[in-house]
Amino acid sequence: MRRWALRSHTLSKENKMKKTKTSAVTDSNGLSKTALRRQREREHRYESILKAAEILFAREGYLQASMEKIADSAEVSVGTLYFYFKNKEDLLVRLLDKISFELRELLGSEFRKADFSLDGIKKAGQVFFEEFCIKHPEKLTIIFKESMGRSIMVEEYRKQIFDRLISDVQEALKRLSENRGSKYQSSLSAELMAVSILGMYERIAYHFLIWQDRSKELKTISKDTVAFILGGINNLCRQ
Repeated sequence: MRRWALRSHTLSKENKMKKTKTSAVTDSNGLSKTALRRQREREHRYESILKAAEILFAREGYLQASMEKIADSAEVSVGTLYFYFKNKEDLLVRLLDKISFELRELLGSEFRKADFSLDGIKKAGQVFFEEFCIKHPEKLTIIFKESMGRSIMVEEYRKQIFDRLISDVQEALKRLSENRGSKYQSSLSAELMAVSILGMYERIAYHFLIWQDRSKELKTISKDTVAFILGGINNLCRQ
């Protein structure tokens, strides 16, 4: 009996040590190092696929970029690609979601840094043309050109994206008016200007960068566009 008791006590200690070792290789969410590594690998594959799709959609066009080409470019199997995305349309929507988030963050940070002043509107226009357009031509092409008119679902998603962008600019314009202690000409002024600003961004980028390659003139384009926008804001503001 003593031997059995001693053996049971020894096994109990061993089990406790095993549990301690197991807990030592888990994170605060209870995931083991192996699970964390697999999670990182999944995230890396997901991002690799999005990047491959971004480049192919922009350079070859959405219709020409097949799922097979995307899988090959991302260095994954076609089966793996379909594990992450239902179809090419689903891939485009998720890519649009990522691009629109980055663009909203880029513009929003300039509004916030300048405390929603006129300088924030100016800086937001500058970073759109001189940073987003220049550094991310593929993203620009996808959000303004390659995603257009692809399906009812994609078009609805594009509408939601631009509605959110317009809402962001409209809110910045309202905050600007409040900070200056002024009012706009009408209750529609902020919304009309927000729609116009986003429309100008899109058309100017399309005309000078997508239809043509006039990127070398972008600083002048940015300066003149921003001056035009600021003039319109000041014109519709009254103390």
